[in-house]
Amino acid sequence: MTVHVSPESCPALVLNADYRPLSYYPLSLWSWQDAIKAIFLERVHVVQSYDRVIKSPSFEMFLPSVVSLKDYVKPARYPAFTRFNVFLRDRFQCQYCGSREDLTFDHVVPRSKGGRTTWENVVTACAPCNLRKANRLTSEIRMWPLQAPYRPTVHDLHHNGRAFPPNHLHESWLDFLYWDIELEP
Repeated sequence: MTVHVSPESCPALVLNADYRPLSYYPLSLWSWQDAIKAIFLERVHVVQSYDRVIKSPSFEMFLPSVVSLKDYVKPARYPAFTRFNVFLRDRFQCQYCGSREDLTFDHVVPRSKGGRTTWENVVTACAPCNLRKANRLTSEIRMWPLQAPYRPTVHDLHHNGRAFPPNHLHESWLDFLYWDIELEP
């Protein structure tokens, strides 16, 4: 029995020229169309392929499952300040109680007391802790972050992202990824 696999279910893992993923979280993936376009523009090498063949009147090829850039892209040293990146830095965990539910972010020094929205003043907080702390200083309410807020590097976020592998990992990607995972049968 032949199982027909849709090309849409065949993304390509994108590696830098040094064979490391461009990012772990989110995992650097391209649609099959973007991967094919990059191949024809000679911007990538095909490292691994799916068993799925695509055809046109003039050619046929296996869909790429792993591609590497021909030119090395130097990663940014520091990531953008975003809510998601704050959560990733703090490993999706409230920095006051450790909860992983109902996450928000909290200004350690409240904005009403001159605190700014910066890496060094914002931590992940669950809604109950954020409400409890309100606009008070940590010393006033005796709530201390588990980890002092800091400006992470891209490496820090990649390292933390490895603790949260995506739901789907194709077996051809595993030599290039560093999660401790088991494949589904």
